[in-house]
Amino acid sequence: MGKILVIDDEPDICVLIKNALQKDNHLVTITDSPEKVELSGLNHFDLILLDVMMPGMNGFDFCQSVRDIVDCPILFLTAKTMESDVMYGFGFGTDDYIKKPFGTGELRARVNAHLRRENREKKKKMIVSGLEFNLAAKEVSVKEQKIPLTKIEYGICEFFVKNRGQVFSKEQIYDTVCGYNAEGDSITIAVHIKNIRAKLAVYQIAPIQTVWGIGYKWD
Repeated sequence: MGKILVIDDEPDICVLIKNALQKDNHLVTITDSPEKVELSGLNHFDLILLDVMMPGMNGFDFCQSVRDIVDCPILFLTAKTMESDVMYGFGFGTDDYIKKPFGTGELRARVNAHLRRENREKKKKMIVSGLEFNLAAKEVSVKEQKIPLTKIEYGICEFFVKNRGQVFSKEQIYDTVCGYNAEGDSITIAVHIKNIRAKLAVYQIAPIQTVWGIGYKWD
């Protein structure tokens, strides 16, 4: 199951895509304009289906504007089949093309293939909020500069990015990262998060948000 954003100015196409992808239990959000998309919520999606020819901002412009902040696959939906148009789109960071008109079987197969590939890659590496997580080495870096996190600090960051957008209490974070039988106190989580924030602030990155009275989340 994946969270998929569909942007197409043709309502019938949006409904067709949503109905087809829901058969594979995907959660599908549709909109008829890139200008209606909340950029702050884009990282919650696992894949974006993006029409090329739209009034106002077109698909090429939208892809170019968000590619640096979105690491999920972006697939263009387009009737433009000229090789120059395809190459133009890949230059902006698109991952694939689906040419209109398309069958729902092809659509589902392409989407599921990209989601499977994305899941395999994320077992080894994730790029979130400008940070590159090497899950195998348990390291975080920015533009190839390793951030000197302690074991617990790294564990907190990995836990957050794998559950980004969700709010967790200090107790939940402590039990998950340190283990239920660990010797210590959940109050130390606040200290660890303070240290993480200081280390990320060097790179003008501040993804950990305090939710007063509840805990923290990776925004």
